Amino acid sequence: MSELQRWEGRYAPDGYLFGTAPNAFLVRQKSRLPKRGRALSVADGEGRNGVWLAEQGLDVVSMDFSPAAQAKARALAASRGVTIATEQVDLSTWTWPVEAFDVIVVIFAQPLNRERLFAGIRQALKPGGLLLIEGYPPKQLEYGTGGPDDVARLYTRAQLEAGFGDFTHVEISEYDAEIYEGEGHGGMSALIDLVATK
Repeated sequence: MSELQRWEGRYAPDGYLFGTAPNAFLVRQKSRLPKRGRALSVADGEGRNGVWLAEQGLDVVSMDFSPAAQAKARALAASRGVTIATEQVDLSTWTWPVEAFDVIVVIFAQPLNRERLFAGIRQALKPGGLLLIEGYPPKQLEYGTGGPDDVARLYTRAQLEAGFGDFTHVEISEYDAEIYEGEGHGGMSALIDLVATK
């Protein structure tokens, strides 16, 4: 089974796998968001984060490679009275635009080719743009409450520093927290967050 088939299968049932509420880390960054501008939500799935960004007044591109998820994202946006643009993207092959976004949000997107993802983010974020990343570090394997079971897909502080350490106002936090995001993420979890400005 391909990765796309696996995710299509996970998103196929009625309901929202990770819920419809935005990620808690993202909500905590509300005061850092610009009042207007373009935002990219990477691997946005069923749209809970992209729709919330649109509710904050941003022009949002909700990117994912699952058509099933994107249909739900559009439905969620409509139910909340906002508009998002959805773009079906395979992160392993997508050509990232140049300096196209004021905000890039990456919530639990944990691809195997992390270097390609980080290079794409650097290319697509405008100077002065805000980058927000939340992911799982290797410690999450001990909890097993969400995320991949392949350590190669998990983030470390060293990797985030190598990818974005030359940005300004870089903040990296590692902590454990209870999270409940639909059926997909639930329980005590190890988390790693990055907030940075290009």
